[in-house]
Amino acid sequence: MGTKTADETGAETGTEAKSDDVKSGNDTVDITKDEQPTEAAADTEVEVLGDADAYEGDDIEDLEDLDETGIAAEKADSGVGQGAAAVASAVLGFVSLTGSWMGTVAAARETLVGQLQTASQASVATQIKEVYGDAWQTTALWAGIFALLGLLVGVAALARPAFGAPGKPQAAWIKSVSWAGVALGVLGLLLAVLKYTDVLLGLPSAP
Repeated sequence: MGTKTADETGAETGTEAKSDDVKSGNDTVDITKDEQPTEAAADTEVEVLGDADAYEGDDIEDLEDLDETGIAAEKADSGVGQGAAAVASAVLGFVSLTGSWMGTVAAARETLVGQLQTASQASVATQIKEVYGDAWQTTALWAGIFALLGLLVGVAALARPAFGAPGKPQAAWIKSVSWAGVALGVLGLLLAVLKYTDVLLGLPSAP
């Protein structure tokens, strides 16, 4: 009876020790399993914070500066460029009506050429045509060139918004100046054609 009691006590003691070991082992495994995701999450958080720190600072400021520069360039191109084209169109149309130094020099040169090529014994009608008629036609030709340029630039300024950002209206003053350039260009071109063909202010007839 005493031996059996000792054996049973030893067996129970051994069984409890094994149970404690198993429990301790399970607890160790559980603790290890619980710690691994925590460490992985910590590493992930460090990586994310590292990426955020990489984009915070000079890189973000550079991106913001690039965006602001692009927007400013787009605004400058859409406003200043169209305004300059409108003013240029109006000026070209005005020059076609009032005359330019190029037209004046070309007409004077044509007059000199006519005087050199016309013989002194030529008829009056021939002298008038060579000395005055060709010079006037040259002036009309240069006026027509300036008028055509003004007309084309004005039309381009009015049509520019159709090829830009959709829904972006054009400034009212740009439209007004562009239409003025187109009108002056059409008028100057019409007068130049009429003068070149001698329909307007034709050569006087020789007596």
